[in-house]
Amino acid sequence: MAFSTDPLDELVVPDGTEAKEVALETDGDVLVGSRSTIEFGVRGRNVIAGESVEFGGDIEAEGDCRLDMWCDVAENVLVGQDAYIGERVHIAGKLKVAGDLDIGDDVDIEEGFEANGWIVIRNPMPTIVFLFVYLKHLLLIGEEDTAQQLVSELVDDEDEEADEEPDAEPLVIPRNATVGDDAWRVSTPATIGDDCRLHGNVRAETIDVGADCNIFGSLRARGDVSVGRGTRIHGDLTTRDGDVVIDEDARILGDVSCQDLTLEPGAEVDGTIRADGEITMGTTEREQE
Repeated sequence: MAFSTDPLDELVVPDGTEAKEVALETDGDVLVGSRSTIEFGVRGRNVIAGESVEFGGDIEAEGDCRLDMWCDVAENVLVGQDAYIGERVHIAGKLKVAGDLDIGDDVDIEEGFEANGWIVIRNPMPTIVFLFVYLKHLLLIGEEDTAQQLVSELVDDEDEEADEEPDAEPLVIPRNATVGDDAWRVSTPATIGDDCRLHGNVRAETIDVGADCNIFGSLRARGDVSVGRGTRIHGDLTTRDGDVVIDEDARILGDVSCQDLTLEPGAEVDGTIRADGEITMGTTEREQE
């Protein structure tokens, strides 16, 4: 990934992510762009949110939690290490921090807060710091040593982690997104990893779904859509101007509408197929012989 690339220009759902009834759970970090709405809680390693993000449930962070100004949390915030709460943040429940707490002006915590470490009242997380924090986590997936050093200089708390390789890719929700049981709506491309279980219709510029996923909703995109091996889409698959590729043993439990359609061996479509262009049926090695 080039250093100039904006990490929040795509919805990225890492392998193994599961959307449960009350929370979106992932093994890695959760990075949320400004002015997004998450209609349930989130659970992850580090949770980092930009300005004016709304959470509809608890935030549970094994590591650090960073909330920029004007964020709103409908329930509790539970943090395993340090917390950085920007000015005018509203938390409807409790704030519990196992480590240090940096907290800005005019923060409203309805049920009180507690921290086992130092408590500092200031404006702890300007937007530029937030930018480089999530840049660092994404760039560590590659080998961008210069970017890692720059981020480490800007964010003191991350110095000890600069040479460590993360054990899980972060969940990235772009700016102005809406994520909930009803729909995942973004104006960017969307990439969903392997072995994910999500509820809600996915709306994006393009959609790439990995292998062995269960998506309980429809897929709709302006551009291309690909569905990985063994994945189940419990709804329609529609693209306005793009092509669709459905990999081996994947199944669409609804209609498919696209330009060109490629069906690999074992792929199934239970509903009606509407393709303005070509329909290509893949063949197995035995059939080729």
